[in-house]
Amino acid sequence: MFNRLHNNQNAKPYYTWNDHLKDHFGSKVMKISLDAGFDCPNRDGQVAYGGCTFCSQRGSGDFAGDRKDDLVTQFHSQKEKMERKWKTDKYIGYFQAYSNTYAPVETLRSYFETILEQEGVVGLSIATRPDCLPDEVVNYLAELNERTYLWVELGLQTVHERTANLINRAHDYDCYKEGVAKLRAHGIRVCAHIINGLPLETENMMLETAKEVAKLDVQGIKIHLLHLLKKTPMVKQFEKGYVELLDQERYTKIVVDQLEVLPPTMMIHRLTGDGPADILIGPMWSTNKWSVLNGIEAEFQKRSSWQGKHYEGVSP
Repeated sequence: MFNRLHNNQNAKPYYTWNDHLKDHFGSKVMKISLDAGFDCPNRDGQVAYGGCTFCSQRGSGDFAGDRKDDLVTQFHSQKEKMERKWKTDKYIGYFQAYSNTYAPVETLRSYFETILEQEGVVGLSIATRPDCLPDEVVNYLAELNERTYLWVELGLQTVHERTANLINRAHDYDCYKEGVAKLRAHGIRVCAHIINGLPLETENMMLETAKEVAKLDVQGIKIHLLHLLKKTPMVKQFEKGYVELLDQERYTKIVVDQLEVLPPTMMIHRLTGDGPADILIGPMWSTNKWSVLNGIEAEFQKRSSWQGKHYEGVSP
């Protein structure tokens, strides 16, 4: 991967998921975000109530389809919106909102197979929690993995248990590692989600989370900026002084520090995040995605650095 990045003048200093998709499929692939109407076990009382304190009323699916519509309608509506910006004939169905394996296998099968039947769909990406992976669900995911391009996205957010309690994650790090192991036993690709700027976390704590992810058998990562949204429990934490919204310069340096310790082969699915303008409290600079991404590349250039420069493991 080092040679690929540094022998190509147009390559980014990190391994993007888009680059991987182009390598894998030979052309651009569009991700279509869907809301299948799932819930979460830390919202409905199965393990906790209220959900993660940062999570929006739409279960972090604010840019997904409208759950009032059936999945086929959502798919085509979202596809039409995306095609105003990008043209392609290949799509990945992204089950984004809430926990998308939190249902009986029969329900999962009906939803996932419906999207796989749509023209041009080449795979699925399924966002869920590590405590929503009973054996029968994992066995079905393994079946899917044999016949389509599949990712399972697992929200870690942080490896620090104090923070996990503050954000009401309602599972521990051991549970996360067990979930990864279950999926990897069947060769299923896993994407870890982490968030920078969580309550009372320092830069060193955020870097420690990245270092732990580097040790896991995960193939991709999403690095999110914590953004504060109206009507979330985190608003009260912010008012109590537990949350400090990161400025862009600080966030940029944290992300580059993290990418430097990740394996150079790990696919970077996301490097920032924002929320809908009508409910976003801050940071407002997060809405300018290209400024954030350009700033990250500029920081790499300033350091003469790249993803994996300080990685301490052995890449596969």
